[in-house]
Formats: sequence, C-alpha cells, structure tokens
Amino acid sequence: MISVVVPIFNEQENLPELRRRMTAALDSTSEPWELILVNDGSRDDSAKLIRQFNSEDSRIKSVMLSRNFGHQPAVTAGIHHARGDCVVLIDGDLQDPPEVIAEMVGKWKEGNQVVLAERRTRGDLHGLRGMGFRLFYPVLKHIADLPHGPDAGIFGLMDRVIVDHFNKLPERNRFIPGLRSWLGFTSATVVYDRKDRAAGKPKQTLRRLIKYALDGMISFSNKPLRWVTYFGFLVSFIAFLLIPTYLILAIKYPDQVGRGFFTILLTVLFLGGVQLISVGILGEYIGRIYEEIKQRPLYVVAETVGF
Repeated sequence: MISVVVPIFNEQENLPELRRRMTAALDSTSEPWELILVNDGSRDDSAKLIRQFNSEDSRIKSVMLSRNFGHQPAVTAGIHHARGDCVVLIDGDLQDPPEVIAEMVGKWKEGNQVVLAERRTRGDLHGLRGMGFRLFYPVLKHIADLPHGPDAGIFGLMDRVIVDHFNKLPERNRFIPGLRSWLGFTSATVVYDRKDRAAGKPKQTLRRLIKYALDGMISFSNKPLRWVTYFGFLVSFIAFLLIPTYLILAIKYPDQVGRGFFTILLTVLFLGGVQLISVGILGEYIGRIYEEIKQRPLYVVAETVGF
C-alpha cells in the first residue's frame, strides 16, 4: 500500500483540486493507497473539507493537530500515522505535481528505498524569498555533513524500512530532507518542474523559512562554530602583527600615530561585530540544545479521521 502524507495549513482553496489530482495520480499506480491530510491548526474551512472528503472516500484520512505546530512537525505526525509499504511526502499547495508520484513508485519497485524529487526548475523564485531559495541548497551542500544535498525538499518517497528508522529519530528541530539523507540506503532521483502555487498565498512566513534554513545547517554540521574559531585566530594573528608595526611608527612618527581616532573606532566596532556574530552562532546551538532537553512532544493530536 502507498501512503501519501500532506501537511495542510489554511489550504481550503487548493484542497478540492488537490483531492482530484491526487486521487487520479494514485489510482494510476494500480496499488491500494491512503491519503493522510495533516491539518496543522488551520483557521479556515480546511478541517471541514477534509471531513467531507473522508465521508466520500474512506481512503482519505486526517490527523487533526490541536494547534499550528509548524510544517516539519505536521509532516512528522503524518509519517507516524502512515501504514503503507512506502510513504510519499508532498506539500498541499500543488507546487509539487502529484502526477510525479507514479514515477516515484516505479523507481521504488525497481529496488530503490528512497526516491528524491529533484527540481529542474521552480516557479516561486520571486523577490527576497526567491533569492533565499537560490542560495539555500548550494550553501547547505557546502556546510552540512550529509552524503548528498540535491535541490529537493520534502517531496519524495521512503520505503517502510526507512520510515521505521525515521520514526525512531528524536530531534525536535527537524529538517526532514536532512534526516532522510542522513539515514542513507539506496536512492534514486526523479526530476520535475516546480510550479507556482495553485491558489492562495504562501503559508510559510519569512521568519519560519529562516528558522528552517538554520535547522538544516546547524542540525547537521558544526562548521559554523569551527569557522568562527578560525576567524578569531586570524584576527588575533593580524593584531599580533600590528603591535610591532604600531610601536615602530610610534617611535618614528610620535606626532602622527596618536591621531588615529577613527582607526581605533572602526577597529573596536569591527571586533565588537565579530564577537556578537560569534555569540549569536553559539546561541543558536545552545538554543537547540535547550529545546532538545525539554523533551516536549513534537505535536499534539486533537482528533484522527478515518483511522
């Protein structure tokens, strides 16, 4: 059986079309399936529509969360409830075409335990968000200690073996593409063109996207800490070189050296900025340690529909 997990947050405009296209795509595989719509505290009529879908087709199920916990916890909730021999993850805004699922299932049947959907092009590269999307995966590839880092979000397929291992991972600050990559196993890739949203506005705020990017970089690498250390050694080395230079100039030109007010000011501001950045990077790591040790659940389920 194929399980498909879709996080939903205020997607009432897209839900009817999502159901139509998803049903057609899954029926084309000729395999039994279940569609799990995770309602992540939607404030529109998404929950009402999902209940209606279930009354009309029992293969459409839902996990209703008690409030908005965020994209990655919502996806995780769906994975925890999925019962299929393989689990497909896809967003609910129809930027990722459900029609690609049949090709993923074909790759899975060939023996690949992970099938990644890699973007050939994407239609959401506009403004500041678009610039961030362009930069994120190249930067992540060089920072994160992961086996591979293709331009692939959550859209992909995992075999039941991978899902069982995934469900044992305890992290709270989740970056699901990274966790999936970290688990390893045999993988294949399908390439597709990412479209603009079918309807409505993006639900991921810029603040959440920045946190998502930081989770991806910090959760899988300590390189930022190491780079700050190297930079500190570099600044100290330059300072030690400048000490004898300054002494020589003070002896040779005593009237000129004492006038470097702006030099001192810029030096203090520069070093102060370096220190604040270093403390900020350290704080990001410490903040994530604090979140992990509290051991609160990732999400709270208010209701399940169809299970």
